[in-house]
Amino acid sequence: QVQLVESGGGLVRPGGSLTLSCASSGSIFSIYGMGWYRQAPGKQRELVASVSSGGSTTYADSVKGRFTISRHYAKNTMYLQMNSLKPEDTAVYYCNTLQVRPSWWGQGTQVTVSS
Repeated sequence: QVQLVESGGGLVRPGGSLTLSCASSGSIFSIYGMGWYRQAPGKQRELVASVSSGGSTTYADSVKGRFTISRHYAKNTMYLQMNSLKPEDTAVYYCNTLQVRPSWWGQGTQVTVSS
């Protein structure tokens, strides 16, 4: 029943910034731990950032210090602020619960970092 829609991706130069949004059809962010995932062509999907229902955050070592995950409860939206982007950040980015629910995967949003 829950639908998640990712947006905000695009083409940026190395060192640039983007903010991704994950809009939910329901008020879920106070209930579930959530994560941002990404998948590059030929690579496995990986968790890059997470926020627990209590607000604790974690980051993959590859993005620590550059990415920030946050939630806006009133807007039913989760964000991923990405700074100092690198070519290796190029991927399709998705949001989902930390205990992944396969039916909740959206279309994702493409992030391409290239000069």
